[in-house]
Amino acid sequence: MVSEYATYCESCMKAPPPFSKIISYGIYDGALRKAIHLLKFRAIKRLARPLAVLLSELHIPDADGIVPVPLHSQKLREREFNQTALIGRHLSQESGIPLLLDVLKKDKATLPQTDVTGKERLKNVKNTFTAGKSVTGLRLILVDDVITTGATVYECAKVLKKAGAASITVVALARSTPKHTPHTTAGTHQQG
Repeated sequence: MVSEYATYCESCMKAPPPFSKIISYGIYDGALRKAIHLLKFRAIKRLARPLAVLLSELHIPDADGIVPVPLHSQKLREREFNQTALIGRHLSQESGIPLLLDVLKKDKATLPQTDVTGKERLKNVKNTFTAGKSVTGLRLILVDDVITTGATVYECAKVLKKAGAASITVVALARSTPKHTPHTTAGTHQQG
């Protein structure tokens, strides 16, 4: 058991995650949840800019590139856009950090993370991402919309680290408050 005031969770102390920290704007609830849902499931793309502005208000470290969590090509065809890529594009414009769309790919279709339990989430996304090109020595910002267990960003960061990234900071709009499972609270957290 780890103190609620600790910077790192018990899982992270046993096996450090491939990212340096997670920074999220807020809790996945209320108006923030509604805005994310409208963007993601109702295709109200004009919400991407104000959501990115929220992220730009966070203390985001200097970086060489912003990498959005990718969608599998089948999901991208269904949805017709990647909400994290839209948010990442606007965050890039706000921050001046280049957007890198071709460094991370999702090669395997998976069940939606919302359809599997916390313990199954890591298994669901395991080995589904690949690096599109080398990111050797780059300091990266990995952007996601919502983090629940951290399984998706964990797997993405692992691939980026293996491709040579010097550091990875995860930046998300919202963080849910799940029951503790491995990597649910991986890394350090700041919420604005």
